[in-house]
Amino acid sequence: MESKVSEGGLNVTLTIRLLMHGKEVGSIIGKKGETVKKMREESGARINISEGNCPERIVTITGPTDAIFKAFAMIAYKFEEDIINSMSNSPATSKPPVTLRLVVPASQCGSLIGKGGSKIKEIRESTGAQVQVAGDMLPNSTERAVTISGTPDAIIQCVKQICVVMLESPPKGATIPYRPKPASTPVIFAGGQVRADPLAASTANLSLLLQHPPLPAYTIQGQYAIPHPDVWMPAHRPALMSSPFPMIL
Repeated sequence: MESKVSEGGLNVTLTIRLLMHGKEVGSIIGKKGETVKKMREESGARINISEGNCPERIVTITGPTDAIFKAFAMIAYKFEEDIINSMSNSPATSKPPVTLRLVVPASQCGSLIGKGGSKIKEIRESTGAQVQVAGDMLPNSTERAVTISGTPDAIIQCVKQICVVMLESPPKGATIPYRPKPASTPVIFAGGQVRADPLAASTANLSLLLQHPPLPAYTIQGQYAIPHPDVWMPAHRPALMSSPFPMIL
């Protein structure tokens, strides 16, 4: 990918991935999707939000660099607006910084940090933003989280510099993208025992459970407890085969 730096920014198309909590995603989407629609129209960037009932979501921003920087500016200023609104009902006097988390291939993080941390130090000093690169990769991926904190203007300048580094040092090898896992549904057995994943029992416990199955379980859905498939029953039981509930394998 060729990159040229000009006064207006880089004249290339690229994709940036952000990791956001549910509340942050709700702020970006807005009522009936009005906020994200406005961001798409005014920035010219494509903004996609990953599906799923997950505590974390991936927000993917794609387009020419100028469009991406506009989208980042709108997101950063929206988060600052949320912080100001939350402070009106809080005794806190100092305004916390806006924080965004980028998801970056681990193979590019060395270039972002630089020899002896020189590059990341330069980015911090020239933009005024705080930048932290996670030491560990995100679960089941070859990507790391890069956390940027500061004023919206500092964040925008920081993202511009990070984009330059990423374009100059493309990822090496295949990248396994991070995909947030859905929140696990707790399973409650008769007697009040809670097990987030009934299949996580040890082999010894599983053998014991097969000999002495527990009473029917219930899973919480909203405000209701509904019968859960009895996964501990031996497979040859006819009742299991005719159960209206799906088996958990």
